[in-house]
Amino acid sequence: MIYIENRQKSEEKLKKLYPNAIIADVTSKATDSLVKLSPFYPHGDIPVPFSAGVTAKSVEGIWQGLKVFETADIDPKSFENDTMKNIKRTTKKFGKTLGHRKGINGTELLDYLTARLEIYLPAYRWVLDNKVQHIITKLRTKSQETDIVLLDYDTNADILNLEKPLSHASLVKSYVENSYPTKESVLALLAAGHQPNTTSTQKQTKKKATKIHAAVIAVVQRMIIGGENDEKIMQYTQISPEQLAVMKNEQPNLFA
Repeated sequence: MIYIENRQKSEEKLKKLYPNAIIADVTSKATDSLVKLSPFYPHGDIPVPFSAGVTAKSVEGIWQGLKVFETADIDPKSFENDTMKNIKRTTKKFGKTLGHRKGINGTELLDYLTARLEIYLPAYRWVLDNKVQHIITKLRTKSQETDIVLLDYDTNADILNLEKPLSHASLVKSYVENSYPTKESVLALLAAGHQPNTTSTQKQTKKKATKIHAAVIAVVQRMIIGGENDEKIMQYTQISPEQLAVMKNEQPNLFA
């Protein structure tokens, strides 16, 4: 079994909680080969989503480089940072985050959840698929023999929790367990009524079951324009016939 814990938790406490487990640091501070699982690690040649022919040194470089702020657009220099330092671009320096640009030449700004689904998850998945398979194989084999605790600074494993950074250790765990989150799986959750956890949603009253998240709406609209039949649209997005009918009738009052 694989568990996720905060790297700042004391070794003594970890040993009490997991007496027979292997403790594995997968952050940028790791002192062994597991550092390669850090999003900051400069593997190189990582494709930048929606940017044909453009690559980056690290996943974090992609995530930070495509951010757009009130006073600053994307920063392609972040793609080339191979030091594992000074990669983060902050609101303190650049003002409010407006979104992530959909590619270096894109005109569309993605909201936080969509950026997770279409930028971060694919970029990190590419690293797991192409750069660290030897590590993944060892983790998969060892986790069948004993408990493993992956240490990360962030422990949020909920894709829909937008209040906290997503734990890359949780993505390693899901990948090893063959359950890596995909855009399709998250859209299915949204269509089933799950809502992103944000400050604003916490303050809102419970929404009607008929409401649909904007990310699902965008996918449905593209499929409608592309001529897909109703059955395929509903199967892919997990929306109901009533919801699809409303969308086709363009009644936005039912959409989140």
